[in-house]
Amino acid sequence: MQIKCSMCFCNVTEKDTIGINKKLLGEDILNYYCMDCLANYLDCSVDDLLDKIEEFKEEGCTLFK
Repeated sequence: MQIKCSMCFCNVTEKDTIGINKKLLGEDILNYYCMDCLANYLDCSVDDLLDKIEEFKEEGCTLFK
């Protein structure tokens, strides 16, 4: 399955990008975003998202294994 960003239509292929979409927007989402567009959508920075990904990994979240 090929996932495209709902805003800029680039391919979303990295596991962590897919994981952070599911973690923050819900596991049953239909619209995925690349890191830049997700940061814009959530009004935060890409660095903020990367920090959250690391936090979730440290907590053992299965979306990031």
